[in-house]
Amino acid sequence: MTGQPGVLPPNGWDEIPGARGCTPQSCAFRDHHQELGELGAQVFGLRTQSTEYQKEAIERIHLPFELLSDSDLSFADTLKLPTFEIEGQRLIKRVTLIANAGRIVKVFYPIFPPDENASEVIGWLRRSAA
Repeated sequence: MTGQPGVLPPNGWDEIPGARGCTPQSCAFRDHHQELGELGAQVFGLRTQSTEYQKEAIERIHLPFELLSDSDLSFADTLKLPTFEIEGQRLIKRVTLIANAGRIVKVFYPIFPPDENASEVIGWLRRSAA
């Protein structure tokens, strides 16, 4: 869940291990987007919030990739992605999936620190291409 200006996070957010960090993770993928593309990667974010919520985040933090909405958690449930609940919302924990030809070939989880995940992915892509 990307934070929104002027909107406080849910009560207890800071006490949930790994809850904070979605914006730094997204910004790191933004900052490394060209390099990821040069390595043949297409980047997408996936969140449980609405498409409108995602569009606002894309514009505000200037993301060069789409944030997809999984508001009914059908994708998350099908892949059994890790989730947590807060204030009646079920959210996906930070996880990075690398897929090739429709098959997941690498999972990064847990993601910590979140702002270094894009660099980890780049390193993995370089090693797997060698």
